Amino acid sequence: MSGATVAAPIEDRAGTLAGRFRGWLANPWARPRFLVILTWAYMVWSIVPVAFAILMSFNSGRSTVAFQGFSFYWWWQDPDAAVFTNPDFVNAIVQSLKLAAGDMLIATPIGVALALGLARWRGRGRGSANFLMLFPLVTPEIVMGTALFLVFSNLYESISLGTPAQLLGHVTFSISYVVIVVRGRLFAIGREYEEAAMDLGASPFGALRRVLFPLLGPAIFASAMIVFAISIDDFVISTFLLGGQESNTVPVLIYQQARGGPRPSLNGVATLMLVGSMIAIALALIVTSRFAKRREAGRASAVEDFARFEL
Repeated sequence: MSGATVAAPIEDRAGTLAGRFRGWLANPWARPRFLVILTWAYMVWSIVPVAFAILMSFNSGRSTVAFQGFSFYWWWQDPDAAVFTNPDFVNAIVQSLKLAAGDMLIATPIGVALALGLARWRGRGRGSANFLMLFPLVTPEIVMGTALFLVFSNLYESISLGTPAQLLGHVTFSISYVVIVVRGRLFAIGREYEEAAMDLGASPFGALRRVLFPLLGPAIFASAMIVFAISIDDFVISTFLLGGQESNTVPVLIYQQARGGPRPSLNGVATLMLVGSMIAIALALIVTSRFAKRREAGRASAVEDFARFEL
């Protein structure tokens, strides 16, 4: 085989690569492979430490940096230091779940009511009210925690630090999340369905109960799950409003014990907190996606019925 015959395919390949490179320079967003690589790199960078921490909770030895074998010893076999046998761990898990559930049950209906009021408000002061509703979101959490601590310590002294103050603190900053999610859904729905129901004889409350609330159901459920996940993960507010060791939450306990020779059982407690948050967010995504699919299926069915009627 001659040298010219071998060189021809190489030159063709080089020309093809050069052409592709020039095309990428002309429009780098047409096939953004670099962005895909960057996205996967970021995901790996974020997930690997979490996965390693979860793996260490099943370590058979005491080390939290060297895996010595798979075991459930630090989950329930150790009589004093396992996740489900250590009283401090069990109390922190129960306290976190109690605060998250209470926050969800209190903040969600209040946030839905405020979202409806703000969306229907047409008078003066509407802009100021909307800004004040979002104020907890833009306030640094340490500022919010300090302010709540000073309020409960000096102004509302009848509310003791610990579970009551922590619950009210969580509700205070969680309501804004409910308002944002529900208001977004309200603006997407519009007022046509309510007006149509009232034109057909429904009262304003009946239209709200039988038309608007079912349409808002996925948004309300998603906001409740978001509130649960945020509350179970909160550290700053829970720390400032701490009343004693009995009101320790999982994030507070992890911070306290991680500074002095942590054991794999601490990784297990953190894993439980992560699983709880992920379940809440997954449920919210599943419900909203199923509702979207049902809505699209309903629209397609309505179009088919209309087409049959025209024929």
